[in-house]
Amino acid sequence: MAFVEKRGKNSWRVRYPKDDGGFGTITGFTSKKDAEAKADEIEADRRRGTFLDPDAGKLSLAEWTVAWFDALDVANTTEEQYRSLARNHIVPRWGTTRLDAISGLAVHTWAKKLRADGYAVSTVATITKLMSMMLADAADERLIPANPIRPRRRGKRRHQPRTERLWATPEQALTVAAQAAALVGDWAAVLMITAAWTGARWGELTGLRRVNTHLNDGVIVIDPDTGALHEVRGRLELGPPKTAESARTITLPPFLIDLLRVHLDSHDHPHVFVTAENELLRRSNFARRAMRPAADGNLHRKHPRPRVHPVVPGLVFHSFRHSHKTWMIADGIPDVAQARRLGHTIPDKIEHIYSHVAPEVETRLINALQHRWTTAVTSLTGSHGDTDSLGTLALPATAPQRRATA
Repeated sequence: MAFVEKRGKNSWRVRYPKDDGGFGTITGFTSKKDAEAKADEIEADRRRGTFLDPDAGKLSLAEWTVAWFDALDVANTTEEQYRSLARNHIVPRWGTTRLDAISGLAVHTWAKKLRADGYAVSTVATITKLMSMMLADAADERLIPANPIRPRRRGKRRHQPRTERLWATPEQALTVAAQAAALVGDWAAVLMITAAWTGARWGELTGLRRVNTHLNDGVIVIDPDTGALHEVRGRLELGPPKTAESARTITLPPFLIDLLRVHLDSHDHPHVFVTAENELLRRSNFARRAMRPAADGNLHRKHPRPRVHPVVPGLVFHSFRHSHKTWMIADGIPDVAQARRLGHTIPDKIEHIYSHVAPEVETRLINALQHRWTTAVTSLTGSHGDTDSLGTLALPATAPQRRATA
């Protein structure tokens, strides 16, 4: 239990047992009475379970992050994102600061400076949220009384204009794909077309393997355990998709079955989508070599090979997923069918459990996607006279009724 010791003529201190078996010390008392009152307060707090070790808050944030990350149990990609934010932003500013010296006002001032330095509002919000999580856990471990970061209810509102996500029409998606084929090869075009006509994510497609591609049944399967390719600390590895709902079976329109069949015949890698050198795909390399010039054009470069024109400047690979969603909305596909296809959770839990996609809805969806493909190909080839304007991309199955039986 806590006790009092005399240290000088008018100096007293309180000693209290610590969890590690040692003793902590609180100094600065000028009378025995005051010291005893503090010792009694410590014992009362211990009985109530509210005692905070004054030494605990002296731990620096950098020291706390080591223990915090050791206990963190999230997906590898999430942990890597957290470590990057902590390493590049949080620790350089707060690493030497004691936990009990961090104030909410100082953190909000720092966040304001980050925004003024040009960091995106969403990025600053993520950094602040991560720091709040660290301090909330420090409070749960009784290192500090409470998390000092609280939402601010005062001050001027930051009316950030909501940036509308870019999406592409089928004709635009096909044109971007054709330009990617001319830039790096047909495999890039097939990847883009598959993304646009299935709504699958980058990791789900780059992680897709032959064993999960059932073209005779007209589906691809996103495996719950190995259905996505993740890049962690520069290393590529298979792992679960983004959410539990992301594990799903995606039905393919007829033209895409034919296109994938031809594509798979062009290489023997276990993964469906690989580079021309039979290597797994990396997002940054693909964006630089294929996605950006195929969408933005390269007319600003001197003597580019080949020369490609702007289609939808700023379009990113994830935009194909937004495009797919937009097409389904325009085609009147029910929300439940959209959610199941994209691997989303329906907000209403009861509806999520009891709603199902009837076969006729799935048929209508596939027919709509096939029609969009046929219309896009007809529009593009008709306006240019032949398929040469689509680069080196082959265009099988332009007729809605065609379906491979092999």
